[in-house]
Amino acid sequence: MSLSYRSSEVPAVLIEPTHRRIRLKVGERTIADTTGAIVIYENGGHPVYYLPKGDFVAGVLSPAAKGEASPLLGERHVFDVAEVGASRAWSFDGSTIGRDELAGFVTVDWSAVRWFEEDEEIFRHARNVYKRIDTITSSRLVEVFVSGQLVARSNRAVFLFETGLIPRYYFPAEDILAGRLVESDLTTYCPYKGTASYYHFELDGHRHDNIVWYYPEPLDESLKVRGLISFYNEKVDEIRVSAEASS
Repeated sequence: MSLSYRSSEVPAVLIEPTHRRIRLKVGERTIADTTGAIVIYENGGHPVYYLPKGDFVAGVLSPAAKGEASPLLGERHVFDVAEVGASRAWSFDGSTIGRDELAGFVTVDWSAVRWFEEDEEIFRHARNVYKRIDTITSSRLVEVFVSGQLVARSNRAVFLFETGLIPRYYFPAEDILAGRLVESDLTTYCPYKGTASYYHFELDGHRHDNIVWYYPEPLDESLKVRGLISFYNEKVDEIRVSAEASS
């Protein structure tokens, strides 16, 4: 199944099958298991897995009231999910785009269950197969300026290129020239890189909150940046990268 649709009034949608086995769990109990899922990309947002109704454990889904219709995917049908709660799953009838078979596929509120691709649990949202991470070592000079001052200088950075985003530059904390890192309690999660921990950065008596992060145990795609720090491009004065390799 594949559909790419654009118009001046209706946002784009892409619908396609996935070859990945998708499972949903509540705790350790599996409530759905399929190799027949589809993925819907709508409005340029994160991909969403929809599973065939028949691949849910019998009795898990109970039809509930109709929900708000999608201008693109048609009428929305809502389901209660056993052991999870009321109105935590839904499907669309596909009437707007003439795809009646969409009514046979159901998704569940992401935060209500545990999601697995094959044997790996995935977090936050499904991974976009059209998005990738490249981590590339470089000897180009990277310089970081905070409050008008050069605070870090490195020629042993790893450049991280992520589809659709600006580059990030990761290097050893030993390459900081001024200021100091202060542990932060903040953590964030990226489905492509893993769990990030943060530092505040103190310089000349002023603390810049959470402008440095690192991945203690990144996912496989980003192993090269393990333990390296990155300054938040948008929260510093400048990150200057030389055009040529440093000598």
